[in-house]
Amino acid sequence: MQFNEQIILKGLNLDSFELKTHQIIDSTNDECKRISSNKDFLVITADKQTKGKGRKGKKWHSPEGNISLSIAFADKDFSVPISIATGIIVKDALHEVFNKSLIKLKWPNDLVFKNKKIGGILVEKEIFANYTKTIVGIGINLELDKKESWWTDLKDLNGKKLRDTIINKILVRFETFFNNGLHDWKILWEQSCIHNDTEISVSKDAEIIKGKYLGVNDLGELLLQNEKDEVISFSSGEVSIKGIYNK
Repeated sequence: MQFNEQIILKGLNLDSFELKTHQIIDSTNDECKRISSNKDFLVITADKQTKGKGRKGKKWHSPEGNISLSIAFADKDFSVPISIATGIIVKDALHEVFNKSLIKLKWPNDLVFKNKKIGGILVEKEIFANYTKTIVGIGINLELDKKESWWTDLKDLNGKKLRDTIINKILVRFETFFNNGLHDWKILWEQSCIHNDTEISVSKDAEIIKGKYLGVNDLGELLLQNEKDEVISFSSGEVSIKGIYNK
């Protein structure tokens, strides 16, 4: 499935973007690590990934026709955690394309549709002698050839036909975020988070901790009120939330 670069780059400041499209690649995030750009954003997208990956090194199934997208940039600090902001950006882009609210967010980096996983975000950093490169990987299931019980796709919405437009809307919103930040991000997150006012189970070091989800702090860490009424914070690298998806 070919890309239409004209659609993908519509409305963007072309002086700031370098776009590279591939029919097949091992990993768009890894390609961002291998090459550099003299523009603000290096964007890599592929029709198929052979070694797509998610958080904690998990394999990400990336057959033809879905969204495998990475955005790389250097030396930029934000007041909002980048994975949280990207989740909001992608959710809003999908809502714009389909003209309906359909995506929820699962902490820290999952996109959820009808209580199943529709996509994910993987943020990686490469530290060099004189700069730091941030790589934001975005995977969205538009039409899968196979599914685990907790996966779904946007096939019923003809998402595959709108792939270039979805990528464009993500990049447009990402450019705005890059230049202007993301105000009231906690409110925006809470409006779409599937955990609000629910009891959740957090897995950390083979231990299951149960409690009430209280939102996120300024670092984007999960806040949990445990059975002793203590408020505990967890970083995304420490834990995962269990029992969320319908199976």
